[in-house]
Amino acid sequence: MSKEELHAQLEQLTASLKQAEEVRAELDRRIFHLKTLYDVSKDIYGSVETQTILKNFLLMSMGNFGVDTGFVLLANVNSMKIEELTQVGIQDNDSYSFSKACQQLLSRNGFYQSLAELRSISSSEFFLSPITVTLPFVLDDNTLALLALGPKLVGDRYSQDDKELLYTLLNNLAVAVKNARSFAQIQQLNRDLEAKNTELTKTLEELKASLRKIELLESVKANLKKFVPTTLSRLIEKSPNGEVPQLEERHISVLFLDIEGYTGLCERLGYNLVHEIIEKHFSVFVETIFAHNGDVNETAGDALMVLFMNDDRQTNASDAVKAALSIKESSVKIKDQFSILYRPLDINIGINSGHALVGAAKFESIAGSRWTYTARGSIVNVAARLGALATKGSIFLSKDTADLIADHFPLIYRGKFKLKNVSEEVEVFEVR
Repeated sequence: MSKEELHAQLEQLTASLKQAEEVRAELDRRIFHLKTLYDVSKDIYGSVETQTILKNFLLMSMGNFGVDTGFVLLANVNSMKIEELTQVGIQDNDSYSFSKACQQLLSRNGFYQSLAELRSISSSEFFLSPITVTLPFVLDDNTLALLALGPKLVGDRYSQDDKELLYTLLNNLAVAVKNARSFAQIQQLNRDLEAKNTELTKTLEELKASLRKIELLESVKANLKKFVPTTLSRLIEKSPNGEVPQLEERHISVLFLDIEGYTGLCERLGYNLVHEIIEKHFSVFVETIFAHNGDVNETAGDALMVLFMNDDRQTNASDAVKAALSIKESSVKIKDQFSILYRPLDINIGINSGHALVGAAKFESIAGSRWTYTARGSIVNVAARLGALATKGSIFLSKDTADLIADHFPLIYRGKFKLKNVSEEVEVFEVR
């Protein structure tokens, strides 16, 4: 082989070796990029907390490039307020805060105009080594990111390939931070939902408790109706302080009802059966009395005292008469329910109208106190005497009551009568 041929082969081998070295260098570069990308991605995707993601990102980036100083910063686009800042190799003390220094620069100069000044202040004693590369990055519509690194410990400069790799890493960082923020939003929504559920549960329990109180009060109210006149209950409800109304003078109509021949019935039928008959009659009577706005004020064996206390005196008198007529009609129907009664009971009724002292009265005794709602005055006495005067199921009215309802009901004048404990004779009318 000639000298020229050997020289040609040597040149060919040298060119092949150089090409192989270039391929190996490119392969090493790609392996380094892939390893760095894998290491950083593994760490930043392993957490859902933004601060942890930034810390891992910075440490892995610095470790792969052999750097001892660096920081990563997130700032709001509009306000330039620092949202997150992670730093390594930068020493804070009582007289210096890197976070405050960065914030002052951003607020004064804006984001991009502050990069050169951030590099310049890194030559101070607070940094292990000065910042040599700053890479700004748009994280999302609301956030800007800045990655800053000191020089490589091996003394190499940052190549364009290095910067491209760092921007690739920043892209991954952006995805990880967005995921972390979404996760944080979901956590906050869950906390808000739990708080609202807790609040709703508490509100529901309060409503249930209120409902139980209302049900209890309604139950108590329903039971009290058996003992407390409706007028008294109504006036107490209207009172702002729930106080029992005091005695006052007002115009009312009073109805007295008793059953004729009560004693004879007991002797003939026995007290138990008579009690059942009277209870049935009174139950129906009370319903019709309530239907005509009357209040059963007193009961005594075979007698009822009923007050009508509408604000309009004619309405009171008319309601009293209507109630009396309805009672008389009801007694005829009830008779059919008791075969032992060969005829309806004679329900005698007396009605009087006028001014009386009405209101709550408190009675003290050894057994304790008892409140009742009653009416006092001569009109009550006259009504009772008219009821006693009536016979065979009659309905007797005083002249005061007759004058109030004369235009609406047919009346029969029965004359003047001297009533017990009444000083003057009383004109009596009968309504049919």
